[in-house]
Amino acid sequence: MPSKFEVTAGKAAGPTTGGTVTQATNKSTAVTLNTESGQITMNNAALADAAEVTFQVNNDRVAATDVVVVNHGSAGTAGAYWLVVSAIAAGSFKVTVGNLSGGSLSQAIVLNFVLLKGASS
Repeated sequence: MPSKFEVTAGKAAGPTTGGTVTQATNKSTAVTLNTESGQITMNNAALADAAEVTFQVNNDRVAATDVVVVNHGSAGTAGAYWLVVSAIAAGSFKVTVGNLSGGSLSQAIVLNFVLLKGASS
């Protein structure tokens, strides 16, 4: 089986497949991106101060035993959001995003994610 990682001196190691997807309707709209890593551009619908929203990422590469890492990659106000992977299942994971800014935000933030393969035995 070929390696899913590429390692070169001076460069980061990680999955070699990635992609991008954009939410169509609002911040709770599910997206589909079948890659080991990628970027999700959230819809720019308003998110009130202290509010949170959860959306599903459909991804056929995800197993229930995997670990998904997600962060606020770009766009929007740095430090104004908290986010967490709130559920992982075979074929999908859920991301919850909250607004910490003190006011309503209508920003199409970009989230970076990566899958790390896991096992239970």
